Amino acid sequence: MASSGAGARLEGSLLEVLGTDAAGLAGLSRHWQERILRADLVAAPRRLLADLEAWRGDAPAPELLASDRPTELLPRLQQALAADQRVVLLASGDPLWFGIGRLLLQHLPAERLRFQPAPTSLQLAFARLGRPWQDASWISLHGRDPEPLAARLQQRPAALAVLTDPARGGAAEVRGILRASGLEAAYQVWLAERLGHPAERLQRLAPADPLPPDLDPLHLVLLIAVQPAVPPPKALPLFGIPDGLWLQHADQPGLMTKREVRVQLLADLDLPETGVLWDIGAGVGSVGLEALRLRPGLTLWAVERRAGAAALIGANATRLGVRPTGVVEAEAPAALAQLPDPDRVLIGGGGAGRSLLLETVLGRLRPGGVVVLPLATVEGLALCRPLLEQAGLGVAVTQIQAWRGAPLAEGTRLAPLNPVLVLKGTRPAAG
Repeated sequence: MASSGAGARLEGSLLEVLGTDAAGLAGLSRHWQERILRADLVAAPRRLLADLEAWRGDAPAPELLASDRPTELLPRLQQALAADQRVVLLASGDPLWFGIGRLLLQHLPAERLRFQPAPTSLQLAFARLGRPWQDASWISLHGRDPEPLAARLQQRPAALAVLTDPARGGAAEVRGILRASGLEAAYQVWLAERLGHPAERLQRLAPADPLPPDLDPLHLVLLIAVQPAVPPPKALPLFGIPDGLWLQHADQPGLMTKREVRVQLLADLDLPETGVLWDIGAGVGSVGLEALRLRPGLTLWAVERRAGAAALIGANATRLGVRPTGVVEAEAPAALAQLPDPDRVLIGGGGAGRSLLLETVLGRLRPGGVVVLPLATVEGLALCRPLLEQAGLGVAVTQIQAWRGAPLAEGTRLAPLNPVLVLKGTRPAAG
């Protein structure tokens, strides 16, 4: 009686696709070493062929083929399977993770393929580091533009493994993008080389450390988020502090006003020497706290609905050497009732309730006062601008589009940040 289901699909010869680590053949179990010697055909990267030749000795089998150009290998594999030969193909790590597995599945019947993965370089790297990696993400730069890495870093992942492309600069490219993103202080940089090989190496690089002169082409980079150290407040820039020096909300670590936008908002606020500044939707406190560095005589009230905001903004204030008058953990506009009337207002939040929030602010804004709203959409601009005009404020609109230089081969590519619309309203002075 014929069998059915999955068992039937496995009849006939199979192509065993066997993953290896950097130790190559020496890292395989005795079972697989014996299977290789009994095979009719073994395909492997050229770097492993010398070891296979030594194993085979003078025996005619197995036939050995290089797999470095897999498309050229496919006809021979198809022929071997058609002849019911025993075939083993050696690959790196997990053949189905950025490996030869996808190509094989495109050209050979899936029922004639059986995959035996080894640990991936990503798994080995976190194992050597001794860090759980369920929260880790990864990105590959092999033959790819580095721009997605710059964009991914803006989301401030807890751990990021970067599969480097030695032909494009390898680890040097990753460090250049990290530096251009202003996040060197926010990440540890680890180099993982030849993982699984007896000569494997894992080392941490400080920002000022050069790359090792003997860096192996077979390497990846781990970026591990850390609480950034901060220099003494007097050593910081007066404004435009790098993004990586700010403490973040753990559940949304990339949700902060980027440096380039922050600088423009500080300019648009036209900060007086004294007066009351409301920072509504303060986030990590970056704009309001930098305003205090520029104008220490201001009274700053930061309003943020997120639980834990007071502690985080207070910690960032300590790092910058300033002190807000108060941080209110509550929803606006209700939270504004307890605050003194403002001379300057930054509305960084509001969402669907932005109209009501802006109307409340306009009812409290002092003569000569300024309100500034950074907006992500033109719909937000269309909603808020009429409210400013109807209240008699002078209105100005600016779009901020910034790019950050990122290494690209021997040159520099400009990686864009999200554009921001800035709506500014100025109330006439009394008189």
